[in-house]
Amino acid sequence: MSRPAILRPARPEDAAGIARVHVETWRSAYAGLVPQTYLVGMTEARQAALWYDAIRRTGTPERVLVAEVEGPTAPKIAGFGSCGPSRDPSFAGEIYTLYVAGDWQGQGLGRGLLAGLFETLRSAGLNDAVIWVLSGNPSRFFYEAMGGRHVAERRETFAGAVLETTAYGWSDLAVWLAAGGQSP
Repeated sequence: MSRPAILRPARPEDAAGIARVHVETWRSAYAGLVPQTYLVGMTEARQAALWYDAIRRTGTPERVLVAEVEGPTAPKIAGFGSCGPSRDPSFAGEIYTLYVAGDWQGQGLGRGLLAGLFETLRSAGLNDAVIWVLSGNPSRFFYEAMGGRHVAERRETFAGAVLETTAYGWSDLAVWLAAGGQSP
């Protein structure tokens, strides 16, 4: 990372910062892909409540990581990701979310978060992983650059629209991590 960031497990007090990044990145990345009414209706308050609950929930295998950077007055959340057991039977682990604020993209935070999420999955005994992304989202090229292999496509109904999604998979997280986040 070209600017210093701390990658760490999320804490309940991070929920507002996660929500800010969540809403900002969705409105930017998914404009024209997800119904506009959904994007306009997203609120940081509602997302913060959802993330607060997700972080505080015990007994679930979902884990949330944040990338914290120095802000003008205090540290702030510049990115986040979540992972856990896969909902796709072809893979053991899944990256559920991975978002980096626009002004921090291209500086290594995404790669760092992906590595942290892969390490989290490995520590839970999950040795391969998948992520589903909107097929029209240009960020999908990030997953290709990170060695993700195109493994599936499907259509999903979301907010009243049918969306094309693409899955990228990593068959051996230990190899990816040992290669320093490079495709082996």
